[in-house]
Amino acid sequence: MTGADLTVGGLEVAYRPGVPVVDGFDVRVPAGTLTALLGPSGCGKTTVLKVVAGLLTAGAGEVAVGGVPLTGVPAERRPVGTVFQKPLLFGHLSVGDNVAFGLRMRGVPRAARRRRAAEMLDLVGLPGLAARRVGELSGGQEQRVALARALVLDPPVLLLDEPFSGLDAELRHRMRELVRRVQRELSITMLFVTHDQQEAVDLADAVVLMLDGRVEGTGPPARFYTDPPTLAAARFFGATNEVPGTVTGSTFACPLGELRLAGPAADGPGVLVVRPEALRLPGAAGAPNTVTATVLETRFRGTHRTVVAAVGTTTLTATVAPAVPVEPGDEIHLQLPPTACRVLPGPARAAVPTTENEDARA
Repeated sequence: MTGADLTVGGLEVAYRPGVPVVDGFDVRVPAGTLTALLGPSGCGKTTVLKVVAGLLTAGAGEVAVGGVPLTGVPAERRPVGTVFQKPLLFGHLSVGDNVAFGLRMRGVPRAARRRRAAEMLDLVGLPGLAARRVGELSGGQEQRVALARALVLDPPVLLLDEPFSGLDAELRHRMRELVRRVQRELSITMLFVTHDQQEAVDLADAVVLMLDGRVEGTGPPARFYTDPPTLAAARFFGATNEVPGTVTGSTFACPLGELRLAGPAADGPGVLVVRPEALRLPGAAGAPNTVTATVLETRFRGTHRTVVAAVGTTTLTATVAPAVPVEPGDEIHLQLPPTACRVLPGPARAAVPTTENEDARA
């Protein structure tokens, strides 16, 4: 089994005239890599997957695998396998017959398809379960069978549509490890749809962030966190401190004072974005971008402590070690390291020192 390039270009899908669900979508998944298509519910991720799989016809655009266009090719003849959110197994068939179903439809002899099904079950960590009934499986086992069924036909491209969303946290983690291992062993090309930032970061060689039917940004997972392409991307990938101001060269004038940037940015208005984890407390004496703040509240969260502090009318949230001795009312010195400061276009949102902001972190 060898992966092939997956290319989607200029995709346009509208369920109602004039109301696009997918609007000018472009993505390329290099052969033998795993790309996460990440975005909130309703942004068009599954629609893209359905078009690639041949289950939905786009109004415009092209899908190609290995450079071969798939326009007009029916779903059953496309060189792609699909694992859906629900396993969709046949309850009247054994586990082995479920896995071998596609081979049966292709006329593969019984002995050969049983042998191949057993190989796939072993690959996904279910050896010896070919004779078991579907109703005897756990949720995680069902998804492994669905994965084996998709892989048994040797597709050069595998599509996965949030296949672990119905599993508990520990099982999701194990299934992610399984998918990554299988992807590397087979060198198959995978497009993995998810709304979970952590899942995308754990799995993907590259992330395509999709918002409101459009590609918001593409790149390695770490780049979205450390150097987001847009303000919307920065917010989607975790909690942010946002301060409006104006750039002049490498200086950012804002309510916190004049802050130093790591390098020159485009002159003009913008929003300074700094992750709570990047703030240093206490700030070193004489360190650039150190401000004096008054602690408003702290929250102990086990592995860390959240500190919410005010500099005049500007609120900042910092994530610090749990043992840092900080209490409401304390005057502290916070540093915003220049290397952690990013200025992006767009309006800042008001600081929200609540669990909503904290829990958004990837």
